[in-house]
Amino acid sequence: MKKFIPIVCISIQALATAKAQDPVKVDRAHYKVLFNNKQVRILDYHLKPGETTPMHSHPNHVIYPFTGGTMKFTLADGKTETVTGKAGQVVWHDAETHTVENVGKTETHGLDIELKK
Repeated sequence: MKKFIPIVCISIQALATAKAQDPVKVDRAHYKVLFNNKQVRILDYHLKPGETTPMHSHPNHVIYPFTGGTMKFTLADGKTETVTGKAGQVVWHDAETHTVENVGKTETHGLDIELKK
């Protein structure tokens, strides 16, 4: 039993760390920082059809898509939602941890504006 407890603690810590990953640190292929200060961070994102991001987290944020597309979001608890968005359709998101898969036929590109305060 004494050996079991440290293993469980390490596993829980690893899971918590994996859930709280910065998208730029875990997925440089899809996210790039365009601007960063004390109030806001603006990310440029690109996701080709069939591509999926690793699990990552965002604080409260606003998405501004330059292109439309169909994306499947998988939350940390395993729940999924598929959303079809249009270019220029601004969307608010509360803080979240997720993966994103482009399930559409076109590349998605836009800005992810993360609020720090």
